[in-house]
Amino acid sequence: MTDWINIKAGSSAYQYIQEQGLKADDIGLLLGASGGPKWFVLQGLDKWMFGEFFKDKKAPLNTLGTSAGAWRFAALGQQDPVAASDLFCRLYRTQTYSAKPDRNEITSEAKALLAKYVPDQAVTEILGQSAVRHHFIVARCRGWTAAETKKQMLGLLSSAFANSMNRRWLGRFYERVIFHHPQSDLSFAKGWNDLPTHHVELTQNNFQQALLATGSIPLVLDGVVDIPGAPKGIYRDGGVTDYHFDLDFSDVNGLVLYPHFHKEAIPGWFDKRLSWRRTTGKKWPGVVFITPSEDFIQSLPYGKIPDRTDFAKLDAATRIDYWEKAVDAGKRMADQLQDWVATGKIREKTKLWLP
Repeated sequence: MTDWINIKAGSSAYQYIQEQGLKADDIGLLLGASGGPKWFVLQGLDKWMFGEFFKDKKAPLNTLGTSAGAWRFAALGQQDPVAASDLFCRLYRTQTYSAKPDRNEITSEAKALLAKYVPDQAVTEILGQSAVRHHFIVARCRGWTAAETKKQMLGLLSSAFANSMNRRWLGRFYERVIFHHPQSDLSFAKGWNDLPTHHVELTQNNFQQALLATGSIPLVLDGVVDIPGAPKGIYRDGGVTDYHFDLDFSDVNGLVLYPHFHKEAIPGWFDKRLSWRRTTGKKWPGVVFITPSEDFIQSLPYGKIPDRTDFAKLDAATRIDYWEKAVDAGKRMADQLQDWVATGKIREKTKLWLP
């Protein structure tokens, strides 16, 4: 039988799975990465996790997301998380724009999608429950990176160069801001000091703005100005600082479950072309990393996972059909993981993540 998913785990997570298998109560943190429409292949996994796997979990579930990852997880805590997840998937999948959309048009579309997916009542539901504790990472801009003029490009180029020399130098241009559920104690994030980092409580007044900000791609969408409760400034995509994460998760109480669409974890947005800068299993002993197999990817139309370039390369009807097929294909990943968890086969299918 074809394996549609690959699973590798850090040293302690691997040992735990060999002894105990994998159960919802084992999971202390759920991770969701930036990556635009790449997440469509994970939609089947999301629906299974949100509707079945975590349904009877006893301890609170922490989530940590940037950009699309944070948007995916905003379904959790709503009255019907599976229906909310389906809604987000449909709204995102069927987005259409004019022939040459500008930043204003794309920003307006994002705001309209957000209003339908996470209306005020949904925010009330999310903040009024404690079974799921959300955490969004947003980048607060410094210097020219905060501009909405041509200076922003100069700021991006300068920050990319600085990052290529030393990732810590990215802190001269961006600050990491973690917006968190009011009942979160942020215990798993206390040691994150690689970049200047602020913690801001999520409220009814800032939830939607924080979620919009974490997906506000530089040059593509407007930045979000002066989010209530946070330091004043311009806020942009959390993937700038934490694209696929390179953070220390050793303080998480439990395993870290990370369904991802890429075989590698790229620390920050500017690291995509820096092939030597990748997160390793040595730094993530408690992480369970689940990704599409090469057979799964080759089974997709065009033999690739959806991405933002599809907006430019495909006409709207072709793109929407392709993305729908990618979502449907992702159900195979979910069915397989569900089977491996239920039967204990996950023990033999999980590989040790060697640094």
